[in-house]
Amino acid sequence: MPMPLYVEPLFRPPSESQSLIFQITVGCSQNQCRFCGMYKGKKFQIRPTQDVLSEIAGIPAAYHSRIARVFLADGDALVYPFDGLCTILDALATTFPGLTRVSSYASPHSLTTKSAEQLGVLRAKYLKILYFGLESGDNETLLAVNKGYDSIQMAELALKARVAGIKLSVTAILGLAGRERSLNHAQATAQWVNHVNPEFFSLLTMFHRHNEVFFRSLQQCTRRELMQEAREMLVYLHPAKTILRSNHVSNFINLAGSYPKDRERLIVDVDTALKHAELNACFLDEVPSYQEEYY
Repeated sequence: MPMPLYVEPLFRPPSESQSLIFQITVGCSQNQCRFCGMYKGKKFQIRPTQDVLSEIAGIPAAYHSRIARVFLADGDALVYPFDGLCTILDALATTFPGLTRVSSYASPHSLTTKSAEQLGVLRAKYLKILYFGLESGDNETLLAVNKGYDSIQMAELALKARVAGIKLSVTAILGLAGRERSLNHAQATAQWVNHVNPEFFSLLTMFHRHNEVFFRSLQQCTRRELMQEAREMLVYLHPAKTILRSNHVSNFINLAGSYPKDRERLIVDVDTALKHAELNACFLDEVPSYQEEYY
């Protein structure tokens, strides 16, 4: 029986580093965002359910009891047809007796393909967390990056998942709006998070990866401006209960804390970092040059 075969490149969130990955879709069904180069080299396809079941069955029995977490790839595996996804989740639970959770990326489009009732069924079958790319709560920025949905629509979709009992890990991108709308982007994103109250909120920083046209069109922020944008977001953030992380490789300031108890400390962390960085003003006033180097 076949072991999992991946169509590279394969992406997963940092928190899924210990998860077994099954690629049930290839690429992203919503592969139109101007800033995103993750799946531009792939043609979207839904893999046959039987192929996925064969890969699940092909995992050696000696490992079955050691698998606690499974991540379903690619870009928005939640778009997988409901009946087939239920079959896959049932096979995972049967094959891996120690399974505690299944997760996947979820685009706004993929959330439109499932009703609240269907999401509840998937939650009962161990689909416990979805990684949702908000990118920005600012509608002008969302329009500029061709996200395809405005902030209100994405809030409604995200809340549908939360009502079904599925945890959300939401991502926003520092620098996505460029210099002109930096603070608008920060404030609107924070307000969106306050409204939706996702269990997790993560930041990454805009970088160069198969998005040349958009990158050239953007008046890019310096490190100073990016840190000020992050601070503005922290000032406006006051969710009821959210864990914040900025541990993506693109970030040059690492933030970690829980809301509401760490709110003031996180703001102080940015202020302290800015103060220390002033010792090297040239560094602060440069535009970061990080780019994807592997493909």
